[in-house]
Amino acid sequence: EDLRVKHDFRGYIHLKTIPEASPHLIERAGLFADRLSLNIELPTDKGLSQFAPEKKPLGIRRAMGDLRLKIEEAREPTLQTKRRKKFAPAGQSTQMIVGADGANDATILGSSARLYSSYSLKRVYYSAFSPIPDASKSLPLVKPPLIREHRLYQADWLLRFYGFDLPEITAARPDGNLDLDIDPKLAWALANRHRFPVDVNRADRELLLRVPGFGTRTVNRILTARRHRRLRWDDLTRMGAPMGKAKPFVIAADFTPGTLADAADLRARFAPPPEQLQLL
Repeated sequence: EDLRVKHDFRGYIHLKTIPEASPHLIERAGLFADRLSLNIELPTDKGLSQFAPEKKPLGIRRAMGDLRLKIEEAREPTLQTKRRKKFAPAGQSTQMIVGADGANDATILGSSARLYSSYSLKRVYYSAFSPIPDASKSLPLVKPPLIREHRLYQADWLLRFYGFDLPEITAARPDGNLDLDIDPKLAWALANRHRFPVDVNRADRELLLRVPGFGTRTVNRILTARRHRRLRWDDLTRMGAPMGKAKPFVIAADFTPGTLADAADLRARFAPPPEQLQLL
């Protein structure tokens, strides 16, 4: 009951453990699993004490810290054989429920950022709350929109791999939640139009990573190719860059967005059209 096995799409074996599990059991699990997960469940101590009082925040953090030390120790080669031990080589992860305790996205992502830095987590998984029969009356009756979970994953990616700071992602809305209609990178770009358009032949890596639609692979290709020639529109499309999304935000050797970069309806071009509500 203390361990749950899960396989991901890469064939990794994930073992979900509870913080109160036997240290010996966790030690054994780390020898066979690629990744161990100690699920924090809720983003705040207050939410945890309210909805899962059997889980102790201090105990969870202590267990995560112990697991981090075990993983780091295993990566150090032994003095005798110079070989590394195999212990959860894919690191540790955790999971947070979204929409159960009223925490906004800024709070959720702030908790994730602290977990990443404090315990070297490889991944935080976000799971939208789903109401169950006969649950506590203090829990919401309606589950949050699934797109919220998706936006959190996108924002999480920006924090870890694109050089964004938390306030940059969450400061656009006064309620601290992400925009559900557009992805967080596009939301940042629209709120910082003075930074665009950027010249793909001159901009540094950090700024290129902030262009909507440009992923790390596209940016790496741009940086490599422009060493040999000035990049044109066709060069970018051949690289697989999604120029339909990036078009208002970039300049190339033979292209400039002109007035499109300052178009008043730029957000409306990317946001989904409003849906017609139906009366049942």
